[in-house]
Amino acid sequence: MMMNSTQVSYFMLAAYFDTRILKYFYFLIILSLYVLIIFSNLLLIVVICTNRSLHEPMYMFLCSLFVNELWGSAGLFPFLMVQILSDIHMVSLYFCFLQVFSVHSYVNNQFFTLTIMSYDRYLAICDPLQYSTRMTFHKVAVLVAIIWLYPFIAIVLIVSLSSSLQLCGNIINKVYCDNHSILKLACSDTSIINIYGLIATFVTVFGLVISIIYTYVRILQVCFSASKQTQQRAVSTCTPHLASLLNFSFGSLFEIVQSRFNMNGVHPMLRIFLSLYFLTCQPLFNPVMYGLKMSKIRNMCKRLLFSVVKKESG
Repeated sequence: MMMNSTQVSYFMLAAYFDTRILKYFYFLIILSLYVLIIFSNLLLIVVICTNRSLHEPMYMFLCSLFVNELWGSAGLFPFLMVQILSDIHMVSLYFCFLQVFSVHSYVNNQFFTLTIMSYDRYLAICDPLQYSTRMTFHKVAVLVAIIWLYPFIAIVLIVSLSSSLQLCGNIINKVYCDNHSILKLACSDTSIINIYGLIATFVTVFGLVISIIYTYVRILQVCFSASKQTQQRAVSTCTPHLASLLNFSFGSLFEIVQSRFNMNGVHPMLRIFLSLYFLTCQPLFNPVMYGLKMSKIRNMCKRLLFSVVKKESG
């Protein structure tokens, strides 16, 4: 549907297709996943905040990570549930840009948090004697502020630039709004946004990835010459972080590939799955991974859940 910019007040989401009665089944799957995400992330946030023994830098960064999972999920899951049950898959211009802000800030926050966590592990393993003096409460507060402020400011600028574009169409071939899909509808010059996007991508992805690779190279060097106890400690704390990083990176890669290349030969359900994987699986993957692999958190969760059950039964 071609139109000038003054008439674009909504977008049509063309990736949805008629599932008939199965839409209620898909709705229940998304609802169940969202409930699990809220419960698991809130549980770990409460456990970390209410236990003084977990008021350490690593757990503070984890708490920030879990809050981000709730933020990203809130921008996607309720929207998906409404669209699944709707017969007309339409979203207003303003809500679409709001979702762009939510999804993109979530992604940026995730990469920044995982980078800061790798730096924290690097200090704890490679320089344990100086860890407490180098990773102070003030420094943790500053790093958490950067994790949240930089993505918000960067994405506000992107949304501001994108919202000023002249659009010559309103059909988005996805199940949710993203900035790249909106840019493809523009019939005005997008060179400024493209340049800004390349710089932001380079800083966010390549800059952070290089930092993470460097920290893990140093951690491996230390572990090869360290005691068995140090090696076990490094494995126990780094394994969930690496698993989270790889899961999110591959999920983001799936999304980039399917949005940049012609995927008409791929089944629609698979295309939808690939585009949603990093936004729907990561918010559940992180709390489950950290909750199961980190003994302190796991034991505290068991204690909290046991005390709740005991009160209910009493």
